[in-house]
Amino acid sequence: MSDDFSQSLTPPVSPFTSDSHCDPIPARPPHFCCSEVKDEAAAALSPEGYAARGSLKRMLLRLDPAPAECEADTVEIFGFVWVTETALVEKTKLLFGLFRQNVYKLETLVKSSSHDFGLAGNLHYEADDLRQQCVLFLQYVKVFLHRYVEPSSSMDAGPSQPHEELELQFPSALLEELFGLTLLTGRLKDLPANVQSALVIQNPGKIFPPSWHLLHLHLDIHWSVLEILHILGHKMQGQVVYAHQFVNLTGENLTDTSLFEDHLCSLLCDLTGLAMGKYSKVRPTEVLSSNHYLCTCTKEIWILIMHLLEYRNKTLHTQSFWSYMNSLLKPLALGQPGADGFSGLPSHCKDPLGFTWWLVTHLTMLGQYSRNGTIQSEKHLDDNWTFVEDLLKLTCNPKRALAEEQVRMHVHCCLTLCLLWGSSTTAVSILWDYYSKNLNASFTVPWLGVSALRTQFKTPLAVLEEARRLGCPSPVRSPGHTQLYRSASSFHIFLRVLALCLGQDGVGGVPQRQIKGRIYSKFSSKKMLELSEAGLMNFLLLFLVVARQVELEDVASRFCELLGFLPSNRPPAHRSLVWRGQLALLLLFQERGLDVGVQASWLAASFNETAKEFYNKTTEASRRQALWGPLGSYLDGVAEVFEMSSSLSLSEEKLLSEGFDWLLPACRQSELNSALSFLQVVLAQLRRVHQLTVQSAATPAWAPPLNSVVKERHLAVAAALWTHFFPFLRSLRLSQTPPAQLADTAAGFTLLAFDLPSSAPQDLQPNPLQSIMQCFGWDDMVNPLLVTRYLPHLLQNSELVSSLSSGSGAAAGSAQSLSVKAWFRCVLQQHLHRNLHGTDSKTGRAVGEQLSELTRLVLRLPEVEDLLQKAALHPASSRLEPTAALEMFVKAVGSVYSGLSLLSERSAMITRALSYIGDILKYINPYVVSKNHEGIQLAYWAVGCVVKHWSPLLATSRCQQLLFRIVDGLLLPHNLPQDKALRDSLPLYLQGLSVASGVSQSQGVYLKQQLRSVTCRYLDHFLPASPYVGSIANHPVLLAACEPSPTVRGAALRRTILGVLCDNFLQFKGHTPPPRLASVLIFLFELLRRNTDSDVTLLTVPLPSLLRCLMLVNEPQVRKTSLDALQLVVERCAVASSEGPCEQMIAVLRSFVEENEGVYARQVYGVLETVAVLDPSVVQALIPSLSQSLRSCEHKQGLGKNITLRSAYVKLLSLLGESGQAEITNLESD
Repeated sequence: MSDDFSQSLTPPVSPFTSDSHCDPIPARPPHFCCSEVKDEAAAALSPEGYAARGSLKRMLLRLDPAPAECEADTVEIFGFVWVTETALVEKTKLLFGLFRQNVYKLETLVKSSSHDFGLAGNLHYEADDLRQQCVLFLQYVKVFLHRYVEPSSSMDAGPSQPHEELELQFPSALLEELFGLTLLTGRLKDLPANVQSALVIQNPGKIFPPSWHLLHLHLDIHWSVLEILHILGHKMQGQVVYAHQFVNLTGENLTDTSLFEDHLCSLLCDLTGLAMGKYSKVRPTEVLSSNHYLCTCTKEIWILIMHLLEYRNKTLHTQSFWSYMNSLLKPLALGQPGADGFSGLPSHCKDPLGFTWWLVTHLTMLGQYSRNGTIQSEKHLDDNWTFVEDLLKLTCNPKRALAEEQVRMHVHCCLTLCLLWGSSTTAVSILWDYYSKNLNASFTVPWLGVSALRTQFKTPLAVLEEARRLGCPSPVRSPGHTQLYRSASSFHIFLRVLALCLGQDGVGGVPQRQIKGRIYSKFSSKKMLELSEAGLMNFLLLFLVVARQVELEDVASRFCELLGFLPSNRPPAHRSLVWRGQLALLLLFQERGLDVGVQASWLAASFNETAKEFYNKTTEASRRQALWGPLGSYLDGVAEVFEMSSSLSLSEEKLLSEGFDWLLPACRQSELNSALSFLQVVLAQLRRVHQLTVQSAATPAWAPPLNSVVKERHLAVAAALWTHFFPFLRSLRLSQTPPAQLADTAAGFTLLAFDLPSSAPQDLQPNPLQSIMQCFGWDDMVNPLLVTRYLPHLLQNSELVSSLSSGSGAAAGSAQSLSVKAWFRCVLQQHLHRNLHGTDSKTGRAVGEQLSELTRLVLRLPEVEDLLQKAALHPASSRLEPTAALEMFVKAVGSVYSGLSLLSERSAMITRALSYIGDILKYINPYVVSKNHEGIQLAYWAVGCVVKHWSPLLATSRCQQLLFRIVDGLLLPHNLPQDKALRDSLPLYLQGLSVASGVSQSQGVYLKQQLRSVTCRYLDHFLPASPYVGSIANHPVLLAACEPSPTVRGAALRRTILGVLCDNFLQFKGHTPPPRLASVLIFLFELLRRNTDSDVTLLTVPLPSLLRCLMLVNEPQVRKTSLDALQLVVERCAVASSEGPCEQMIAVLRSFVEENEGVYARQVYGVLETVAVLDPSVVQALIPSLSQSLRSCEHKQGLGKNITLRSAYVKLLSLLGESGQAEITNLESD
């Protein structure tokens, strides 16, 4: 060995020369390193690797492996300086020997390494330095081969110099050294476990153990051997290189080609073995998300091998990458011994066939990497369909009877390959042969749990969307694709494969027809009869996927033909599926703009049969309930067909068949709600599409013909709706429990009549809009629940309201008046739906909410706004309570009427007012019958508002009968209604009746009589027995008569009340006082006290009764109340008669004296004393009359002077001043 280091090694330079001029320290050559990969999820390779650094690309382009390296005359390798151009030729064994020494040193570090963290850094840097020297040497070998090796012209010429002889022997020597390297490193599978474990270091950092460096050096060596052999073969230009010394020693041939083949096969076998070990831990759900490589370095070496072999296949016509892998994997998949050259695979594999699928799929995904190590869309690796088709045959082999979890994984891999390679018609045929025999299978994986359950598509749109998803697979690396195992059955994955094959650009007409023909051929009448529910669903999805990709009409025709084989007595669930599938096909026709008439007619015929069975009275309840499944799905599906249509011009009306004539009458409440909801969708869509057509009618010249055709189709749809639905709706309008959706649907028909009046049936012509509104909104027989929900739909439509308002005067006014009348009735009847105990029911709450909205809209009607404006009444808020709005409206009508002067205007206003309130007593009668307390209270209050605010109007000859009916029916009935309702509203009636009796020209006397009757009745009814002010203060008659400042109307009512009091409650029967006299007097006093009347004719009305009470009653409370009332009357009369004594009082007092002279003479003088104290002047005026009365009394008695009577009279006179004294003198002179 020492001879090798003589000074004549490479003259003039020696390895011992330290001051030689050589390259500066070069950059580290490309090498395997997974520590630099920052984002494994982004599929990036190491930036220091062979691909990213351009080493692979330069090799395949036959460029210098490292153009910037080894440029100087000398190069430093293993710490020594060598002559760049000759070192490798002259000292091949020495350099490779130094290389082996470094490898041994690194192996020694691995064996001696410990877990001492203090030494970890030193060991890392030492191991890294050893590896770097080895990699640098391998790089030098590649550079040397590219730059300095040339093929020998002839071995027979003989070398002229020793160096040339070395150059001729160099390829053979290099081959032997490379063979020695393969023996040195051995197989990856044979590495010690502690070294192999470095492949799976978790969370790598900056410091690595020596085992990591040794393992990656082995990878560098394995790849570099292949790379060097490839470069060597290229430089030798096809000449075979033999290892002469090896051949001489062993007698076996060793060439550069054989070494490349042997080493490649061993490396592929080892990499496959590593992948096999990882596959043992992969779950089926992780097949595409779990890679086959242990680290990015093994990933990169796969990519490098792929590109190298593909290049050699195209340039040298050697085996392709897939040829090698097929030879390796085929025996494994078949369970046979391995092929020659591929030895050393693990003896046990969890699932050889599944592993083969997994590995082929992931290798194909690696085929997307370019020579630069980046993923690109173009394909860098040819497809391998021939081998995969063989795998499919194994998967689909019935003898193997693979479970769904395995088949799903295999088909998932197949889909991935289709996305990467493009589809294979043969592969699709193999799969279809399998699934055509297993169409009824559930294709579930039990251990997946809920996620494995078969999806039920409830609507045709959901079915079509699923078919659309199946026809548009997600990209390979997307979560939607990698997680497909969990969310889709193997059959659904197959449908994605089928869609790709039918839809790919490269497939011409013939392959498409072949696939379609294969699918058609598997279905017969017998096959269709054998389909289970799951099989039927699979059949529908299959044909929808095919229909989306190829000729739709042809597929639809075959589809319907096959469905015709199904028995008529098939289960309802099957019928639901069939209808959903057919409706999904109709949606597909719509997408393509194709007429759906044929398909719709076929489907409608089936629907009609089912609807008739549903209607049949002999059908059992359980059967009818089961039939609702397909019928309900038909409604949902047809609704989707209409919603998805942009023009409704493709014969969609054929879906609205006579089956609905049978279906609707047979529906229960919940079913009817579903049917009405469906009808609303259809109506709304027809109106929307029609409006769009109308809006586009004024576009270019070619549009009108098209629009006329579309309008005809719209009229056809509308005719189907009027024919098959409207008669049933009209039959429900008088129901006392109308369905919740009836109003909405009726409103839809009303708006349809507004948009397309010519489409309405003859019995609604010539004005269908108002005819329908009369039917559902204005008729008094319609339930308020229906009206309050129906009218808001229409009144919020500004165009419709404008149409109602812009007609001829009478018609427009009538339409608005009828709407107001309907609202008025609904306000009055809003409590009909309350529970008996007065709380809101669900229906009652609904009426309340709807009534609030109706109120808001009624107040916005032009006619109502005009009334409010003329009456100077403005809503306090945009949302008034219905009762408050009603009161404001009634006030407005009364105010406007009072402001009119012309007779014609007043007559017209009376007509409008009567139309507003309708038959008001009929509206409130249900409350009286049901004894609904809140309803009765509302009714009395509302009618009271009308009586009070419309009193001049009601007093007219046209309205008097209504007023008489109100009085007789509400105020003077045989049986008094609820006290609270009367107590609260009686003041309104009394005030209104008082005004009406005063202005009535023809029935004033009768009205006054009625007013007195009402007053008398309720004075007595509400008068308490206990004489306390508190119990009388809120008497309704008293409240009706009180006002802050006196008015003519108020005074008239008070006069009437005082008259009733005096005539009916203050009349004495002889000496006997009337009942409840104290309470009556308190009422009288409160009436006088609370009002500031100054009219002496009014004030003196109760005066005779008060005087009589003082004269005849000694009960303290009566006397006190009488005195208080008398004082109030006398004082107010005195104030009113400022010019002298009050003549009216004098007349009353004179009459009082005349009526009671002789019998109550002394008592009369006592009462007059009380009056004299309050106002002496009125009594002074009576002195002559009193004196004459005294003398007449004495004369009648015939006993001379009555001393007792004269004493009482003198006492009175003494209170009368000078007039009294003078009269006393006259009496004494008698």
